[in-house]
Amino acid sequence: MSLSPPPAAPVAHKRPLGFWSATALVVGSMIGSGTFLLPAALAPYGAASLLGWAITLCGALLLAVTFAQLARRWPQTGGPYVYARNAFGELPGFIVAWSYWISMWCAIAAIAVAFAGSIGAIFPQLTSTPLRAASCGLAALWLCAGINLRGVREAGRMQLLTTVLKVVPLLLFGLVALWFIDSSHYVPFNPSGQSLGSVTAATVALTLWAMIGLEAATVPADAVQDAPRTISRATVAGTAIAGLATVLACTSVLGLLPREVLAASGAPMADAASALWGPTAGHVLAVVMAISCLGALNGWTLLAAQLPMAAARDGVLPAAFKRQNRRGTPAFGVLVSAGLASVLVVANYNRSLVDLFTFSVLLSTAATLLPYLVGALAWLWRGNGTATRLAAAAALAFSSYAVIGVGSEALLWGVVLVLAGLPLYAWMRHRR
Repeated sequence: MSLSPPPAAPVAHKRPLGFWSATALVVGSMIGSGTFLLPAALAPYGAASLLGWAITLCGALLLAVTFAQLARRWPQTGGPYVYARNAFGELPGFIVAWSYWISMWCAIAAIAVAFAGSIGAIFPQLTSTPLRAASCGLAALWLCAGINLRGVREAGRMQLLTTVLKVVPLLLFGLVALWFIDSSHYVPFNPSGQSLGSVTAATVALTLWAMIGLEAATVPADAVQDAPRTISRATVAGTAIAGLATVLACTSVLGLLPREVLAASGAPMADAASALWGPTAGHVLAVVMAISCLGALNGWTLLAAQLPMAAARDGVLPAAFKRQNRRGTPAFGVLVSAGLASVLVVANYNRSLVDLFTFSVLLSTAATLLPYLVGALAWLWRGNGTATRLAAAAALAFSSYAVIGVGSEALLWGVVLVLAGLPLYAWMRHRR
């Protein structure tokens, strides 16, 4: 009698995000609008801004190592929310989830505004009035929302494509620009007249925006193949790639144009390219910036739906956030996050693009620092290994220093935003 073969084991559903997609999510979320606008903000500090860059890059890498360890310990969708909840309990978890989610849709608004600015450098008529500029930003915002509604796999492919299209030109620009640097633009080293301590604190606060997003791969953990290993590798690799590319490009621009010209520029990289190689090169850099903003918009839209989905599964946010459409996307989270970002843009559309961008960045940065602080504390409290706990302690010190550097106005906004969420938490607990 012949034996029939054993039944085949069920085939596990293949998760849509691999190492390269997860790395692209980190790089794409970090390299957005800030990279292309920072040279103008850093121009008054001259070469002394390198001190701020050094601290910020080291701090970002320490945070990346810490989040990599947390992802190995708790490879669950939700990233910073999960780490706070597992380490400290439900209320701290909710506060981090609430704060981090707010930072996401504020970032979406800021990047949509920056996208409008980059389009305006190519087609000035599209952003010639505040209403047109706001409409341009909203169009990009909802385009990325539509891509995310089609599924995580499609969003991941979009992220990988846009990341390649912006990182390669950015690295090439930075490397080629090194040959055209005028060293006299770095003299004096500290033109601001402030103490080096004050300059360092100010430039850390400015460069921090360019590093936000290093934790991006930890958020959609359920969609990542071999999550513990893939997320930890992608987090460190993505942070290193984005950090080095950003520092190289921004520092090169400071050596290409006089400080006075850079400080008054609305598109410093494009202006530097135009000055060196003509207006066509400037337009190419503006196109790269537009692609960069689209990639960052796409990534943050994905994260802004995945994080509340994780919190809703635990009952600390409304159940609508955890419902998925037939493509596996938490559609309610996508729509609500895009809607709130749109409200932020529309409510302030009569501001200038720079004012609106600054306002949105202020909100996003203030709300993001809390997850960084709590993530570092979580590994100090629940982690193991002397080296990684020392890295977490250093990451905690950096995050605390960044909080001081951001200033009282940003901290006040952060407190107000956190307090605004507590009634929702109380209501959800009462319903349970």
